[in-house]
Amino acid sequence: MNSLNASFTQNMSIVRPEYFFIIGLSGIPYSSYYYIFLFITYFITIIGNSVVLLIIAFERNLHSPKYIGVFNLALADIGETNALIPNMMKTFLFDSRYISYNACLVNMFFVFLFSTMQSFTLVVLAYDRLIAICLPLRYHALVNNANMTLILSANWAFNSSVIALMVSLITRLSFCETNEIQSYFCDHGPVYRMACNDNTINRFMGIIITTLYLVIPMIIIILSYLGIFLALNKITTWESRLKALKTCVSHLLLVGSYFLPISCAYIAAFMLSLPPNARVICTSLAYAVPPMLNPIIYVLNTAEIKDIMRKLFKNKSTPSRDNISK
Repeated sequence: MNSLNASFTQNMSIVRPEYFFIIGLSGIPYSSYYYIFLFITYFITIIGNSVVLLIIAFERNLHSPKYIGVFNLALADIGETNALIPNMMKTFLFDSRYISYNACLVNMFFVFLFSTMQSFTLVVLAYDRLIAICLPLRYHALVNNANMTLILSANWAFNSSVIALMVSLITRLSFCETNEIQSYFCDHGPVYRMACNDNTINRFMGIIITTLYLVIPMIIIILSYLGIFLALNKITTWESRLKALKTCVSHLLLVGSYFLPISCAYIAAFMLSLPPNARVICTSLAYAVPPMLNPIIYVLNTAEIKDIMRKLFKNKSTPSRDNISK
């Protein structure tokens, strides 16, 4: 009975505000131009990734393991952009900086879920390139549509569980001093640092998330490309080496566009004493820009997609025989 009363008293002592206030983008000079840039970024991201999804879905020649991974990446890009930018635009258009407690947790979950799926999908695509170049004769046995679908489904399940645990641990925190989030969305770090009770487990969870979805994926991808370059050195002709390397160009650009900005933002936050607004702009760009670049990279650097786009535009620009006869 005493332990039950103690638990009840502890739960009653948890202070949860009705609303949080997002103040990360307040006080920035010429902020309206930044919001216009975000709107353009959002528009390009949604249109570009939707086009990639439709092309892969309806073109049977692209129903392969590699493009199942690309489809998953485009899906994660759209999800992260929809979880992030519309709330930022709402702040600008309606001067509405408040978000309810439950909506904040939901926003945190989806932003981190889709962002982590981007990271893990790039690892899966690195695995695809590693097997294709290092073990070409065993590629179809090791990497096929069923295996790729199973791997990506397992990633969704695993990431959902980890991020749900991270978000659920926020509910044990009391916010009795402030409810102003020093970020542009319900970011995990700025939220748990506002707590007035012990947040050690939340800090530990933040370290796990950073290690699991940023450090470890980069290490795996670097090791994958070390294996690829060693395999390329065994190829005798330069033409064959370049042909194999060209299949990795798109993936390398995707890796660079995702990991470089967010790594630089983390390093700058730890190594330099950045003003809050500078940190917010750096991290918001690191989250918002890569999903916009990904479809552009694939359309411009993937021969199969370029051929399909060329055929589509050629068919639209070529008049039909019936129109010619008229």
